[in-house]
Amino acid sequence: MTIGLLHPGEMGAAVGAALRASGQSVLWASAGRSAATAERAHEAGLEDVGTIEKLGRRSDVVLSLCPPHAAVDVARSLTRFAGIYVDANAVSPATARRITELVGRYVDGGIIGSPPRKPGTTRLYLSGSEATLVAGLFAHTIIDAIVVSENPGAASAVKMAFAAWTKGTSALLLAVRAVARVEGIEQTLLDEWRTSQPHLPEQSVAAARSALGKGWRWVGEMNEIAETFAAAGLPDGFHRAAAEIYRRSPHARTDRDDSLEQVLSALSTKT
Repeated sequence: MTIGLLHPGEMGAAVGAALRASGQSVLWASAGRSAATAERAHEAGLEDVGTIEKLGRRSDVVLSLCPPHAAVDVARSLTRFAGIYVDANAVSPATARRITELVGRYVDGGIIGSPPRKPGTTRLYLSGSEATLVAGLFAHTIIDAIVVSENPGAASAVKMAFAAWTKGTSALLLAVRAVARVEGIEQTLLDEWRTSQPHLPEQSVAAARSALGKGWRWVGEMNEIAETFAAAGLPDGFHRAAAEIYRRSPHARTDRDDSLEQVLSALSTKT
């Protein structure tokens, strides 16, 4: 089967490369995309067909990997596509069901883990009536494809629940250090952490590095998680606040020694 990939960012290009390494034919559309995206696609061995329209005509399966806020619009750009549309974006189950209404044959997906470079690092959760067929495309790749159920939205629910903890608690940890700094007790808090929670000082530094490099991409994801909680009748304020933490975080290089300082300074006007 021929797979169309929309759009090869860091994760998408790595997924495309994994599919190519297993012998799959993977297409992408360069129209309107950046030079950096084109370079990633070239390195991944993807075939450029120029436009999304041509990609849709030549593909049996289209895999969407884009920022959460763009997921619905990307699906809308392929409403005449007759093959299987796989949305593997970090969206709420409700957003996944909206996309179901835009395309004919739909499989819901959610990726957990880092961009795949070696086996055992990346899981693709899938749900929908044709999820097993899509999982088969990844059978000989370094990506573990896991079918959750036949219910669209179930794979997205897995992603939302997982990221609610990992990225949500990272945002909370940064907020805790920021408020401790404003109150002038940051060093006392660090001393207490080293006694009772020895993993937290370094974990907060790692959270700052992630916020610098990727936080701007997680704002939409935190809002999708908040929508998931609200739809379940649970408080959504946790992740609305996490979205604000990532919104305030600067976007900068992560290899500098002052990553934590940059983030904490940006989180509060009192620092």
